[in-house]
Amino acid sequence: MPAQVSIILPVHDAEPWLDECLRSVLQQDFQGSMELSVFNDGSKDKSMTIIEKWKVKLEGSGILVVIGGHNCPSPRGVGYAKNQAIAQSSGSYLCFLDSDDVMMPQRVRLQHEAAARHPTSIIGCQVRREPPNSTERYTRWINQLAPDQLLTQVFTSHGPTVVMPTWFCSRAWFSHVGPFDEGGRGVPEDLLFFYDHLRRGGGVVRVDQSLLLYRFRPGAATQSVLESTIWTHRVCFLEERALRHWATFTIWNAGRQGRRLYRSLSEGARRKVVAFCDVDEKKIQKGFYCYEESQERPKPRVPILHFRAARPPFVICVKLDLTGGALEDNLRSLHLQEGRDFLHFS
Repeated sequence: MPAQVSIILPVHDAEPWLDECLRSVLQQDFQGSMELSVFNDGSKDKSMTIIEKWKVKLEGSGILVVIGGHNCPSPRGVGYAKNQAIAQSSGSYLCFLDSDDVMMPQRVRLQHEAAARHPTSIIGCQVRREPPNSTERYTRWINQLAPDQLLTQVFTSHGPTVVMPTWFCSRAWFSHVGPFDEGGRGVPEDLLFFYDHLRRGGGVVRVDQSLLLYRFRPGAATQSVLESTIWTHRVCFLEERALRHWATFTIWNAGRQGRRLYRSLSEGARRKVVAFCDVDEKKIQKGFYCYEESQERPKPRVPILHFRAARPPFVICVKLDLTGGALEDNLRSLHLQEGRDFLHFS
């Protein structure tokens, strides 16, 4: 009989963290049926020995453990490992878990309840970062986004508005959207899946409790994706989801990031940029930005205005939570609605 929830656990050389991770599976207080689906992506350490040890404990507690994997010299990548773990599992719901993270005992129960209410949504949760002082701005963003911002802030450099190791969704919805891209190292498979999920009208819901200890490791797979790769995907998604619906728009930031966005846009989207805006008097006094790389003659010259003189909608290329509240205060002073009058991109 299929389990109600399958915990999806890709593993590659996770020996230092697996005991703590698997203990958190055993400690779940969910009363329904659970299975753990592990896919070993070519580990060279003692990960499989640890998994076999925990298989006995978990199955003794009524949690079926399904183990797959390969012994190829090189890992096939996180997207492939997750797809394989899902394919060999049976649960009606999928709970994603990274091998270096730790679930709180109520995670499966609370996310299962939310997923039953929101069958076409990805369910996330708040997190506790380990080490506690790592990625402080990012962690605040993960935990403090308002419900509507889970859909409006999908274009920022932070990526998915609920982080992948907290994802929980129905198998039916995953099958409708997926699978994960299997391009391997350097491919942002979670971001690409998240974008496809939104394209299909999926929702984003966060359980507002800290249900995961989310470990920061500089050598983790997420660090292998080039910023330029993610930038390209983000610009294309911004054009597809927002800019094509706008007749004109203003780029908020006449500095490096704003100009980079302008240069990255397709020709059609670039023509919609009526101005840059800023608070820096030196940039404003310059009067315009000339797009020197353009093949057009004369070369495009885009006005630079004070933000109060500019007109929405705005694409904001100023990093959140880095201006001591000045950006947020300026936006509030204009009485704008996020999603309609402005979108955050940085």
